[in-house]
Amino acid sequence: MALSLATHIPSPPANGFHLGPLYIHFYGLMYVVGIALAIIIARRRWSATGGNPALITDVATWVVPAGIIGGRIYFDVTTPFDIRPHTWWGVFAVWNGGLGIWGGVAAGVAVGIWRVHRAGADWRAMCDAVAPALLVAQAVGRIGNYFNQELFGKPTGLPWGLEISQAARQNSGIPAADMNFTTFQPSFLYELIFDLALAAFLVWLGHHRKTRPPGLMALYVAGYSAYRIFEESIRIDSSAHFLGLRLNMYIAIVGTVAGLTWFVFTQRRPPGPETAPSTADGADTAADDVAASTLSDDTAGDAGDETQKPGEAAGEPDQAPGEPDDTTSHPGDAADEPDDTSSHPDDAADEPDQAPGEPDDAAGEPDHANAESAGDGVKTAPTAQP
Repeated sequence: MALSLATHIPSPPANGFHLGPLYIHFYGLMYVVGIALAIIIARRRWSATGGNPALITDVATWVVPAGIIGGRIYFDVTTPFDIRPHTWWGVFAVWNGGLGIWGGVAAGVAVGIWRVHRAGADWRAMCDAVAPALLVAQAVGRIGNYFNQELFGKPTGLPWGLEISQAARQNSGIPAADMNFTTFQPSFLYELIFDLALAAFLVWLGHHRKTRPPGLMALYVAGYSAYRIFEESIRIDSSAHFLGLRLNMYIAIVGTVAGLTWFVFTQRRPPGPETAPSTADGADTAADDVAASTLSDDTAGDAGDETQKPGEAAGEPDQAPGEPDDTTSHPGDAADEPDDTSSHPDDAADEPDQAPGEPDDAAGEPDHANAESAGDGVKTAPTAQP
């Protein structure tokens, strides 16, 4: 008897502590610590994939409340007789325990995917980055179950049996035949160890094996659900039953099959276009696109300005506004100054050195003045005079 008392896990002396006028529950405190660790781990893993860690913080501000609400709704719906205290506000008393992991994960993942998709990032890669972090958060949260003296299994005489006080046994809804026992299977401790082991395995798998996202999240769903099949087989606290089995047993079976199917599907699907995980915010992406478009327009405008305009002589400085165009041919000028480039019979006769097959330079080159005047829309008088 003395050996048994010396080797079992004692029940906690209290479930919280006073901080001034506030009473801090260890259950809630462990969840806060677990969430903080999950955010830190997820930020590091997401940053390692090239993503912006700030997106993790943004997603967490939505996922954490959604997870708590979803977990509490699941608990209230599936185990209404375990709601404490038995008052109208008892359904909101999360500090007394009662967060169903299934509802919390489902609501959190759904809201998380929505936020990541809205930010323009790859939700599949995000799921793989977050999966091990979720397991760490769950493991730390199980310490809170210890302080609340909940989530324990069948009576046991094992050295690591968990001592449950008489008051906790009465509030847990265990069968009357088990009320006389004092030590029980510490199923919370089993899950804590399993969660950390599965998290380490997912990290190792992601580093040593090539898995297509969200393969790690699919294995998280399958692995945790498979463990819950074992856990539900040893738990004796109150629960809704269907066909002789606990309701969570059916949920665990469905989760295991769904997770494995999801994993196989993700690994066998044809490779599609990859989405860069580095997109942190849809607004930032849109702003970058607008800036790039504006820069492109400015560049095109500059290039257009540098293009030689009609009426400008190549290689000459830009003409000042209001200054008359020197290249415009006026009728008076044309009459006074004959066009040097026009072909005259006398000039052709005076140049005997031109090769017979060589084209006439004057005939082969366009009249610059006439070409520029045509570009300006000014009609010029014929410059060749007999």
